[in-house]
Amino acid sequence: MYFTDRGIEELAERRGEEQVSVEWLADRLRTFVDLNPAFEDAVERLASFLARDDSDDPDA
Repeated sequence: MYFTDRGIEELAERRGEEQVSVEWLADRLRTFVDLNPAFEDAVERLASFLARDDSDDPDA
């Protein structure tokens, strides 16, 4: 288990039943980077990874 898995598990436990929009997620990521600029590169990589995930696209 990676150290980051704890945060992911907490997210799933606390918010696992919720449905959120991509717009909401983008806003939360922007707020996080505003508060934690040292993590800008990591958030950029995560956002790009999520934006390019085409595994659910039947035409990909």
